[in-house]
Amino acid sequence: MMMLPQEGLGRRAFLTSSMALTCSMLTACARPRQAQFADVDQLVRTAIRDGQAPGAVVAIGHEGQIVHRYVYGNRALVPQQEPMTWETHFDMASLTKPTMTALAVMQLVERGDLHLDDPVTCYLPAFGINGKGSITLRLLLTHYSGLPADLPLEDAWSGKSEAVRRAMTSPLANPPAEKFVYSDINFITLGLIVEKVSGLALNDYVSRNILTPIGMTQSGYLPDTSLKPVIAPTQYDEKNVLLRGVVHDPTARRMGGVAGHAGLFSDAHDMCLYAQALLDRLAGRPSTFPLKRETLLLMATPQQPAGKVDLRGLGWDISTHYSTPRGDIFSHHSFGHTGFTGTSLWIDPDSDSYVLILTNRVHPSGGHSVVKLRHDIATEAARDLGLTSHT
Repeated sequence: MMMLPQEGLGRRAFLTSSMALTCSMLTACARPRQAQFADVDQLVRTAIRDGQAPGAVVAIGHEGQIVHRYVYGNRALVPQQEPMTWETHFDMASLTKPTMTALAVMQLVERGDLHLDDPVTCYLPAFGINGKGSITLRLLLTHYSGLPADLPLEDAWSGKSEAVRRAMTSPLANPPAEKFVYSDINFITLGLIVEKVSGLALNDYVSRNILTPIGMTQSGYLPDTSLKPVIAPTQYDEKNVLLRGVVHDPTARRMGGVAGHAGLFSDAHDMCLYAQALLDRLAGRPSTFPLKRETLLLMATPQQPAGKVDLRGLGWDISTHYSTPRGDIFSHHSFGHTGFTGTSLWIDPDSDSYVLILTNRVHPSGGHSVVKLRHDIATEAARDLGLTSHT
């Protein structure tokens, strides 16, 4: 197990220059921050010792810097123990939705190639059957489409073309715009729209238009086999093969590893770059975030149908029963998302802060809930930053 709390790690250049520091100097620099966030670190240690996850990487960003990072436990327990590291790559699961797919959609909206209140059938005519003709892109992005949670998985189908057929022919679970139901089919469909309109495979579009501009060199879909040693494994599949560098989500896996709802692999460094670029854009500072500020504001503010109490941005969660990673102190203007594998990112523009938590809680056999851990870390991080409750 490792512990790597350091101050001010917001840029790769700093990491390079910091290698010149002696160990004693680095320890001296780290002590104030380590003490400041000691309660966060204790929450992580306790959770891992209790078996909630094999290990964790936590990063807290504030006012343009990574003010604290903590690495503890193991990235793998089987077939042999491997220590967790800051450089560990994680299956980001549903964090793919807001960070990549929704951003891709909004880039195309910004360019005038898509329109939020157009029916999906403007782009995918086959989608309109079974009462889905009135579903718009905005309803997909906010999970108010009325679609069920996922494609049926009971039978052993495989292949992207079959996934497309099932998404296009899916029945409704609720009337469109009536109820918030978190649905992978929404983002599978959005990924297909990005591909149709851009003429690029989703992973190629994301690489060219999101990862490269931000500088996320350690992120992408379908990771090369050479990266396998640094990827945190998840769990055994239906054939008793340990998933490592292969997407955990069964629907994305059947689709070949690239989908609108899951498939991204990334590490803490790159996800901090993303969060910081996003905050910089919202704050009007120089930023590599590949979207205009006014477009990003649409993503990060409530966009659900009028009168609905479950608040969703365009891809981002704002205030629903999934919003526990906000904790008790971060602003109600904050937003974020989670991933089933044990990942989460919560961003608070009001305090210029974010909390990134990366675990592979499903390793090796399904794992335990980290819902309370996310909440408690966010609460303690905000308190340690000196923020006061929004209530």
